[in-house]
Amino acid sequence: MKALIRCAWEKGADSSFGLPQYETAGSAGADLRAQVPDGTITLAPGACELISTGLHMQIPDGYEGQIRPRSGLALKYSILLPNAPGTIDSDYRGVIGVILLNAGRRDFQIVHGMRIAQIVIAPVRQADFTVGETLETTPRGRGGFGSTGVGA
Repeated sequence: MKALIRCAWEKGADSSFGLPQYETAGSAGADLRAQVPDGTITLAPGACELISTGLHMQIPDGYEGQIRPRSGLALKYSILLPNAPGTIDSDYRGVIGVILLNAGRRDFQIVHGMRIAQIVIAPVRQADFTVGETLETTPRGRGGFGSTGVGA
């Protein structure tokens, strides 16, 4: 069953690119586009910038929007999302922004309407937290980073 995401455009946003859409029938993420009123933003190597999508979303209770990088931008230009996946909570009604990081060695041009990230709508469950005197033991125990080995 699909979740219905109600959207609204930020005042002054360019709606001509349309709402987020899935590029193929099997896509998990719908593409988000940059709203760049001046046409282009130059992201220097090492720079990080919040890019507006011009969209507000009403995500239903029990769901979240996960903002994820586009693999082509990551592979070809080293454009990453430093907080990936970013979370859009169901009670957030502000404009959706995407934090882009240029981890490459060259300037990167963010052009108005460019597909900059994708949003995956996923179910979530909240938990109740409690303090206990002990926790159940597991074979892994307290083993942390790299404790299960490296590679194959």
